[in-house]
Amino acid sequence: MNTVVKKLADIETTAEAIVEHAQTKKGEIEKKIQAQRDLFDATIEDETQKQLAQIRQDAQEKMERILKEQREKNRSTIDNLKLEFEENHTAYAREILAHIVEV
Repeated sequence: MNTVVKKLADIETTAEAIVEHAQTKKGEIEKKIQAQRDLFDATIEDETQKQLAQIRQDAQEKMERILKEQREKNRSTIDNLKLEFEENHTAYAREILAHIVEV
């Protein structure tokens, strides 16, 4: 009977050692998986920030190009209006005076 009890105690001790080893391994694996997740998250975050920066830069360049084109168009229109005024300001002044005198 003592041998049966001893064998059962040995089996229980062995089972406890196996469970303890499994718990240790489980903790190590969980830490490894978490480290891989953290690395993955950091990599994705970095890549996302790079892509966002590129999108912002492209949008900024496009906006600057559009603004430059608009400024050139506006400058051309203003120059044309100034030239027309220089050529016709006397006629405009006469027209304005004529309207004032009519009233």
